[in-house]
Amino acid sequence: MELVSRQDPHLREVLWFGVRCRALTLLLQALFNLLLPDHTADAFSPPRLPEPGLWDLLLERLLGGLSRWDAEHFLFIAERGYLYEHNCAFLPLYPLSLRAAAEGALWPLQPLLRLRSRLLLSAVLLNSLFSILAAAALYKLGCVVLQRRGVAFLAALLFSVSPANVFMAAAYSESVFAFLVFSAMWQLEKGQSWLGGLLFSLASGARANGLINAGFLLYARGKCFALQLQVGSGSLRKLPPLWKQLLSVTSSAVLMCAGIFLPFALFQYYAYVRFCGPGAGLEQTVPRPLLQLALDKGYRLAGRNGVKPPWCSWRFPVVYSYIQDTYWNVGFLRYFELRQIPNFLLALPVTLLGLWAAWTYLIANPRHCLTLGLERRKSEEEGKPEAGFCCPAVFVYVVHATVSLVVGFFCMHVQVLTRFLGSCSPILYWFSAHLLQEYEPLLWSEGTDNQTTASHSEKSLLDKNGSSGKGMLENPLVRLLINFRLITPLSKCILGFFLSYWLLGLILHCNFLPWT
Repeated sequence: MELVSRQDPHLREVLWFGVRCRALTLLLQALFNLLLPDHTADAFSPPRLPEPGLWDLLLERLLGGLSRWDAEHFLFIAERGYLYEHNCAFLPLYPLSLRAAAEGALWPLQPLLRLRSRLLLSAVLLNSLFSILAAAALYKLGCVVLQRRGVAFLAALLFSVSPANVFMAAAYSESVFAFLVFSAMWQLEKGQSWLGGLLFSLASGARANGLINAGFLLYARGKCFALQLQVGSGSLRKLPPLWKQLLSVTSSAVLMCAGIFLPFALFQYYAYVRFCGPGAGLEQTVPRPLLQLALDKGYRLAGRNGVKPPWCSWRFPVVYSYIQDTYWNVGFLRYFELRQIPNFLLALPVTLLGLWAAWTYLIANPRHCLTLGLERRKSEEEGKPEAGFCCPAVFVYVVHATVSLVVGFFCMHVQVLTRFLGSCSPILYWFSAHLLQEYEPLLWSEGTDNQTTASHSEKSLLDKNGSSGKGMLENPLVRLLINFRLITPLSKCILGFFLSYWLLGLILHCNFLPWT
């Protein structure tokens, strides 16, 4: 597999650094969960059925910090299915993966662990794997898009200490989503449109914001068509007629976008059949404690007393929109309240970083942004791609990150912006790596910057450790942390943001305290 090629020492270091960060994350969450008492939170907490055994209790003590907040929903869905209406806010790919791993790879543990414990263990193992592979996919994507291996390398290392770290480890869908999205982007950049579309389609079965990734396919097709129209007259004769090109671009774009929307649409249909179709007697198959929970909390059960939810009568019965509106009060400007100021402060670092990235790119490429990147540039005609964060290839990623940031800031619970952007966009990591490379003298080296093979820090690191493979490649992120007192204030702010959120997330989230 190309992701784990042994030919690239940078990729090897990304993988090993990811493994070490995952191990440290699991160790610290267990420690914090043991030392600190859990907060009594008003969150979804279904009764444990059947009663846990000795090994279940031990596993819960060690890994229970990773089953807090929304993780309860994913584990419950994997165990019981979509029993309650508000469970339908969580798409099925991740719960299905947990159930498959629990019933498959972890089936030998059945005599020792009940299903719920095996699901939790599956979540920990799968998320550790997918977060490591996501870092590798981000590195490969960065090498193709940025054309600077050093920036791509540092960005992938930053992903392993992401501010959204706790959600990459807990039983959330962020890790698998990040892996699918970064892999899809990488395949799309390599020209593998159909494979990229397939991965984007799987991502939309994990998280609803995966639907916006259809924009990458539309832009890739539209840009290819626009650039073909700008070729010289000699090359134009070799191209098919304009109507054939337009038909081909349109049909392929429609098919691939339909593939991305299909998992989400099928799940909405499933929810409609389950909650709006005939379901008499379903409540008799539900254990009594779960029925009592529904009565106590006001949860709507499928087929309960023949009463259909109001969204069933909508022209387009989309349960996801109804749940976000009714249960979580998600909507335009609904979170703009004085009592939410602490949550806006939590989202401030990632908001400022995202806006700074968009502004930096806009100032560096005003014409490129004005023409939406559809104008052929001289560098493209000469076959010499520009490199770095401000290169033309980054445009679509900046647009995607900016749109996600604006929608999240004005229409969502703003505190989720950190994990929202941290799992769906490479810009958070690319721009942070760009700032570190450009403004941190500790990463600079003498000589010119080789765009396609090495950046400032990489060249110096290879010189120190031997480019022939003798010795280990130095990790620039570890180097910055070891020399933290010597680095610039900007570097301290960036690394401080990443590491403080990395650590605080483990302390707070794992003990049922509010976090992003």
